[in-house]
Amino acid sequence: SSLSEAAPPNTVVALFNVRDRDSGDNGRTTCELTGEHPFRITLLAADAYALVTSETLDREQVEEYNVTVRARDEGSPALSVSKTLLVRLLDVNDN
Repeated sequence: SSLSEAAPPNTVVALFNVRDRDSGDNGRTTCELTGEHPFRITLLAADAYALVTSETLDREQVEEYNVTVRARDEGSPALSVSKTLLVRLLDVNDN
């Protein structure tokens, strides 16, 4: 995914769904980001999430981000899976 460094906070970078076919607590899921980066996850609806910017971006400082999303169910034992998204920043002429 490519994103302009001029994108304001709360810009949607990616949309994704997380589903677990189990019932009850075993079927409930949560998502979190691992590591430090200027993004956050927003819950849109049941099992639907958006990765959004949480602050302004500067390509001169960081050209790309590897953003790891971890989805986990609420079963016992809890099961989880992680996926990494590459977000490249597009340069805006700052002159």
